Amino acid sequence: MATVALANPGKLNAVDYAMWGELKAALDDLRREADAPGSELRVVVITGEPDGATPAFAAGGDLEEFLTLRTTLDQALHYHDERVAPALDAIADCPLPTVAAIDGPCIGGGLEIAAACDLRIATASSRFGAPINRLGFSMYPGEMAGLVRLAGPAVVLEILLEGRVFAAAEAYAKGLLTRVVDDGALAAEVDATARRIAAGAPLVARWHKQWVRRLLHDAPLTAGEKAESFAFLATDDYKEGLRAFFAKEKPRFSGR
Repeated sequence: MATVALANPGKLNAVDYAMWGELKAALDDLRREADAPGSELRVVVITGEPDGATPAFAAGGDLEEFLTLRTTLDQALHYHDERVAPALDAIADCPLPTVAAIDGPCIGGGLEIAAACDLRIATASSRFGAPINRLGFSMYPGEMAGLVRLAGPAVVLEILLEGRVFAAAEAYAKGLLTRVVDDGALAAEVDATARRIAAGAPLVARWHKQWVRRLLHDAPLTAGEKAESFAFLATDDYKEGLRAFFAKEKPRFSGR
């Protein structure tokens, strides 16, 4: 398991220009590590560093940059298309399962980061929302798309039109979270989740991510895609999984 931690002390990890670039670079490095022969990396966890004694995932974007780096149309397009989008895409396109471990505020850009992950686990005291209507700007459509795919247009419109900040229990009810745990139990639950993922065949995890994403496109599977979905038949892990099942043993997957 690899952990990527958001950190912006004094600002509850509000994500700034440099952090978006660092987030993409970290995911790119982990992708290369995961694709290296013999890699044992199975899960990527994205979380936030505590801001002093205060838990935080990411309290939105760094608003001070709106006065310096997003003042014109060209600047705004560059910021979102060349900085934010590549970071979110790097999370969504990561071949390994990704888990957002959320403790504290998960607002605006933080919510976008969490939505790009495969699983989202939060503490009960965490808070969610995107109250940007009070600031007079709208969410960039390219970033809104991830939230729409996750929770649907009705939920996203509620979040953006009302601008409320709401509790983890409500976020779970809206489909934004995989599960909610007691405060103080996040690390143990994330570790248990990672171990459950790692216990499975790593190629199968990659394929499940691939096919879920493909099925979001409103087009029937081609004959080639249907055949490709049985690529597991040629893997050592498939043979090992069946062998271990019938032998009543724990499988030892190699990722081949």
